[in-house]
This record gives sequence, structure tokens and C-alpha cells, in this order.
Amino acid sequence: MAPGVKWHEAIDFAVLKTKRNLTRHNLQFPHISNDKRYEWGENDDWIEGFWTGMVWLCYEYSGDEYLRLQAEAQTNSFDLRLQAKHALEHHDIGFLYGLSAMAGWIVQEDERHRALALRAADHLLGRWRESAGLIQAWGPEGDPENGGRIIIDCLMNLPLLYWASGTTGDPIYAEIAARHAKLSRKFLVRGDDSSYHTFYFDGSGNSLRGGTHQGYRDGSTWTRGQAWGIYGFALSYLYTGDMDFLETSKRLAVYFIERIPADGMVYWDFDVPVNSSTSRDSSASAIAACGMLELLEHLAPADPLVPRLEAAVMLTMTALAESSLGMAEEDEGLIDHGSYHVRGDYGLDGYMIWGDYYYLEALLRLEKQIPGYWYEREQA
Repeated sequence: MAPGVKWHEAIDFAVLKTKRNLTRHNLQFPHISNDKRYEWGENDDWIEGFWTGMVWLCYEYSGDEYLRLQAEAQTNSFDLRLQAKHALEHHDIGFLYGLSAMAGWIVQEDERHRALALRAADHLLGRWRESAGLIQAWGPEGDPENGGRIIIDCLMNLPLLYWASGTTGDPIYAEIAARHAKLSRKFLVRGDDSSYHTFYFDGSGNSLRGGTHQGYRDGSTWTRGQAWGIYGFALSYLYTGDMDFLETSKRLAVYFIERIPADGMVYWDFDVPVNSSTSRDSSASAIAACGMLELLEHLAPADPLVPRLEAAVMLTMTALAESSLGMAEEDEGLIDHGSYHVRGDYGLDGYMIWGDYYYLEALLRLEKQIPGYWYEREQA
């Protein structure tokens, strides 16, 4: 632990804020704004699972029955959403249902949550396009723009599929997940260990081009995408034992580590010109810290990367925790200076609910060895 930083104090403050937000907004979900606050509303975006995942984490840490009841009620909302197939024409089903239903199963072993998570895995499996050999990121099948498009974020949605094979004994979920991860490794990871945000294929799976949606430019390295890759490939290694995934996670981590500023918080893209007004992305830093902590679980103590990973995690989490503890109790976010879509002028220098989730997950990994909800605990 870094001098002067007590992780439990940061966690206690996070739990306090989470309960405050719950009592203020009851069963509403936080959405991103440009106004240094969350806009609270319906369960209809790709990000709501992070809020429910935070509530489950806070319950695991505190044992507070109010938090459990709130997490249960939110998870019921995800059940209704899946029944209605409401706003689910995308691949972020793992973010939504892994951190709500699968989390509820991990925490409570409630069969209702397991059944909901499996129905969500089936829905995600429905986005597999056999002719192209990929999980389509966005839009309906055959969409002229997105019909053959993958994005690096999907790596963090694959654990729902891997888990579904493990809990049912049906290998198809994990087979599809591994095929998509291998495709992502081949086309999203560049030769210098940087990454594309997105890649395009035609309907037969022929590669067309790499690009970006939220990065600085098509050939740049969007920091949040690099962080998704670190964590996502480490998790694919956990589930498959494929050493290529482990090595890829390590390579992406080194690239990230070498570009962390001295103050511990990365900018929104590693290639963007930096000046006094350049946006940071605290959420990318938090995701990367979680990914590095996961990666450390799979490396031998003598691996030369271990001290570099440990130092990067300490630098990052110290910066995030010190910043968080300096915020006011009434501020709704846990960490500030996150970025959503800088080029789209949306979600600039504010609170990102996924950043809050990964920050809290990293704290609980450091303090209590609670690893989040990407796999059942006996797999750790």
C-alpha cells in the first residue's frame, strides 16, 4: 500500500456515496451528462449494469441489508428489460447482466439470478454471425454499417459466455467466446502492442479496415480501449488457459504502463496532443488497474513484469483514491475526470459510472481480495 493511502477509507467513502445516491434516486439508473453530475432515469442504455455491480460490491463489503435489497430490485429490472428485449441490440449484454444477474448468483447463489444470466447469455449468443465468424457489436444483423463490426470492448462481455458454458456444461458459449477473442487478438491488437478500438469485416469475414469510434483518430490508441484489452484478454486466459491471451494482456499492459503520466491518470487517447485543456480519462485508469490486478493473479512471482504491474497499480490507485477522497460527499460520482466520447463532445471531464465501478472493484481487490463479478470465485 502506498504511504498515506488507506484503501478501507476510500471504500467506506464509496459505500457512503452509493447509499446516498440510492436513497436519493431509488430505482433509477445513472446516465452520463456534461454537467458534473449523473442524470438519473430508466434502465435503457449499455451502462446500467455498472451501477448494479457497485451496489452488489458495496453489499459484499458491508453486509448492509438495505444494499442487498436494492441490488435485488435492480436485478429484477434487468429481468423485465430482457423479457421486453428493450434496447438490447448490441453486444454489451455482459456489462448489463454479468454485473447484475451473474453477480447476484455469485453473491447469493440464487437460482433466479443464475437463470436470468443464462437467458442473457443466450441473447448475447444470438449476436454471433457464423458467416463472418464474429460477435456483431452494434445494430441488427445485416446492418450496412455495423453488420461486420467488432470493438475491443466486447472482450469484457465474453465472461458471461464463458461462465454459461461452465455452469451448464454446454461448450458452445465458450467456443464462441474464444473464437471471438482470437479474432480480436488478430485484428484489434497491432504489432507495436497498441490497439484499434474497432475493426470492420465483410459478411464473409474478410478483413476490411481498423478504425475508431471514440478515439482520437483511426490509427491512434484510445486509452479505454487499451484498458479493455488488458483486462479482457486476461479473463479469456483465465477461462481458456490459452497462453496467447495471457501474453497479449501482458503486451497491452506494458504499452499502457509506459504511457501513464507521472500523476497517475491517463489522457483519453495515447496519441492526442497534450495541452492544458486535454481531457483525462480516469475510467481508463481504473479499468487498467483492475486488469493489471487480474493479470498479477496469473503471473509467477519471478516474472519480471510483476514489479512493473504492482508499481503501476499503486500509482494509479493512489491518484484515484486521493482525488476521490478530496471530493465532497454530495458529489454523486466516486471519481472525477472521466471521459466518454470526447470527439463527440459528450461526457467530458466528469463522472463515468463504469469508472466508478472499476475504481471500487480495484479497491476491493486491494483491500479484501474481492475480484468483482467476471467469474465465480472458485476460478480465481
